[in-house]
Amino acid sequence: MASRVLHQCVRSLGRPSLRLLSTNLAVRVAPVSAAAALRPLSFTAASRKTRWLGQSSISSGVLCRQYSDLPPLTLDTIKDRVMYVLKLYDKINPEKLQTSSHFMKDLGLDSLDQVEIIMAMEDEFGFEIPDAEAEKLMTPSEIVNYIADKKDVYE
Repeated sequence: MASRVLHQCVRSLGRPSLRLLSTNLAVRVAPVSAAAALRPLSFTAASRKTRWLGQSSISSGVLCRQYSDLPPLTLDTIKDRVMYVLKLYDKINPEKLQTSSHFMKDLGLDSLDQVEIIMAMEDEFGFEIPDAEAEKLMTPSEIVNYIADKKDVYE
């Protein structure tokens, strides 16, 4: 049953090299229940297939490529994102938070909280901040300036 579903998926993609691989993969594929095998492909599965091909389908049946990227960063967007992450941090009172607030002196945080804040900023902006430089970032404005410098934003 699983091999039949796999062969149908491979056949729908029309990739001959994958057809050859499907015979080897059919042995390792976990068994699929009969109800799951009869279900139509979901929208996300269909979109994954078209994304895998680097295309997306339009209702008229024409395929076209779509490219996307994040909007360009500005100092204001960096500041807004930093402040948003800090306001969501449970140990910071959003009413006391300002761009010039010192994490330890004004907000009463300790060094572990500061490390967690830096980790949240790394997750938000998608790059790692070295520990030596992270220790120096004690205010939201310093974080904004550091991120702007690393992302080459000078506006």
